[in-house]
Amino acid sequence: MTSPSAPLPAQVPPHGPPRRVLVVEDDPTVAEVVTGYLARAGYATEHAADGFAALDRAAAFRPHLVVLDLMLPGIDGLEVCRRLRRAADGPAVPVVMLTARGEEADRILGLELGADDYVTKPFSPRELVLRIASVLRRAESAPPATAHSPVLRAGDLTADPGGRRADRCGRELALTAREFDLLAFLMRNPGQVFSREELLHRVWGWEFGDLSTVTVHVRRLREKIEDDPAAPLLVTTVWGAGYRFDPAGDGAGS
Repeated sequence: MTSPSAPLPAQVPPHGPPRRVLVVEDDPTVAEVVTGYLARAGYATEHAADGFAALDRAAAFRPHLVVLDLMLPGIDGLEVCRRLRRAADGPAVPVVMLTARGEEADRILGLELGADDYVTKPFSPRELVLRIASVLRRAESAPPATAHSPVLRAGDLTADPGGRRADRCGRELALTAREFDLLAFLMRNPGQVFSREELLHRVWGWEFGDLSTVTVHVRRLREKIEDDPAAPLLVTTVWGAGYRFDPAGDGAGS
């Protein structure tokens, strides 16, 4: 990891104040480099060095995004993420987690808690800034609640892209933002098979990334929409090819 040097394209929206990013990192050198790169890209940043401070600063600073290290004193990053999700009033703040390469189990758990992306250490600060920009674009490109987008229906499953809500049998589903994006995309393209690479690009907007991100989100989505997630009928696996949404719920595979 290097110190800020080469310029980055500004990430400030053309109209309005800069986006606020809270950097939660206990290593002062890493925190300085990350906040420096973010500032050069046009973001307003604040720093918290432990889990308790992170929750306090998030409540006061109201960031548009949190960069969250997993290994923190006080409260670890996973618990901070849980509490941020629990305290969210409206859409949850996007979270980009920083993980060590050997922490695969924690990384998967972070995705299951609703983290929007993760970056492994050691990392490129420039790549981190670009990933932050991608997550923010995705979060802010969601249509407002008043948007006149057609409601998607498949049997007793309904997804309303305008209102960003989904329900089954009249019961609202507690989906994360990315789970909703994945469900809406699949419902718009029934019967089509998409590889994990295609879903990573078309739903996440990433040109590269760990394909387990898709696997985890598919599993979490199934847990919320399927009668039996172990034998899914709506989001089915086409072995060797990818995933398919079967609106009639009569697909085969897991």
